[in-house]
Amino acid sequence: MGYHHLALAAKDMKAIHHFYEDVMGFELVKVEVAPIPEGGWGKHFFYRINGDDSKFIAFWELHDAPGQGNHIYDLNEGAHTPGATNHYSFSVDSTEELEAWRRKWNDAGLDVLEIDHNWCHSVYTKDPNGNTVEFCLTTGTFTADDRAHALAMMDEAEFKPSPPPAKIEVYRSETGG
Repeated sequence: MGYHHLALAAKDMKAIHHFYEDVMGFELVKVEVAPIPEGGWGKHFFYRINGDDSKFIAFWELHDAPGQGNHIYDLNEGAHTPGATNHYSFSVDSTEELEAWRRKWNDAGLDVLEIDHNWCHSVYTKDPNGNTVEFCLTTGTFTADDRAHALAMMDEAEFKPSPPPAKIEVYRSETGG
């Protein structure tokens, strides 16, 4: 089973379009306009990821939807969870590609957090909805001991932290993203 699309509401569709097409390089390929069962209507915009016609990120621009003035677009704010708990991550195939995304985001006026998690290496920024977006490179392999530890942690009630990240660095945009 594969991933097809993630759909989110857009606070500002023009800002979302700029970020996901101009900064991320995803291509807007389709829009569906439909009524919303609870009332109102919406435009559902689909952005193709890396030229793959089976993988998309999509955004709803809602119109006349009930309670629209109270909608929360940041996933963590809406769920009352700590920042970046809920986030979405895209894969890269090399450290060079990961570094290229960090530079591209900085050049676009965005601050970037880089973390080497010891088994994967990630860069993070925020989209116009305030949601955390990640690019991640898997750098390790998984062993039977890793699985046993993960299963044991399902019942663990005490704080037993993982080894600290090998690297944590913030790259501030020169334009103050």
